[in-house]
Amino acid sequence: MKRTILLVEDEPSLILTLSDRLLSEGYEVETVGDGENALERLKQRVFDLVILDVNLPGKNGFDVCRELRAMGKQVPVLMLTARRQLADKVVGLKSGGDDYLTKPFEMAELLARVEALLRRSHATQATTPDIYSFGTVQVDFKNLVVTVAGTPVALSALDFKLLKYFIEHRGENLTRERLLDEVWGYQAMLYTRTVDVHVAGLRQKIEASSTHPQYIITVHRIGYRFAG
Repeated sequence: MKRTILLVEDEPSLILTLSDRLLSEGYEVETVGDGENALERLKQRVFDLVILDVNLPGKNGFDVCRELRAMGKQVPVLMLTARRQLADKVVGLKSGGDDYLTKPFEMAELLARVEALLRRSHATQATTPDIYSFGTVQVDFKNLVVTVAGTPVALSALDFKLLKYFIEHRGENLTRERLLDEVWGYQAMLYTRTVDVHVAGLRQKIEASSTHPQYIITVHRIGYRFAG
């Protein structure tokens, strides 16, 4: 079965270039040109991946991604933007994006990131571990639901993948390089700072205090250890 991709982009030339290439790679592609229509389409149909431009007319990509996660949709999101500042990348990841690609980009890199996101999503969906609880946090990986003190929290597909990896390797000292390799899956395109940004975002969602975490512990000069 073909993997389905929703391309949310308002630049006609890029829509044509991306959709043609994705179709030639065997994906099924739908395109919309603004955030409102993207959200409506995502309510109507299940997609395997969303490629989401940040600079959209009306509702921007950050807002679309936040609303998407608030709806409980865990579809992987690859965000595209002409903004190069680190702060913009952090906003994109914290809004629920799984990956971030700056324009202009090489088509080969975009395709590699698409493949990696789809591979991680498939691996997460293919496993059905039991519900895992620590403190007030309950993780149901089968239904992709996380609650804190009984209240659901919105996690991206990568958040789930990262949390699952921490749980499966609890008690181990995990280097940033290992996390990039085994969670992100294509470390050559990323930096260890990417891990720190995602861990900070995950802490904000599941820790009582993100500045004094109980569960995702920083290991000085190494990386992180899960103590849940």
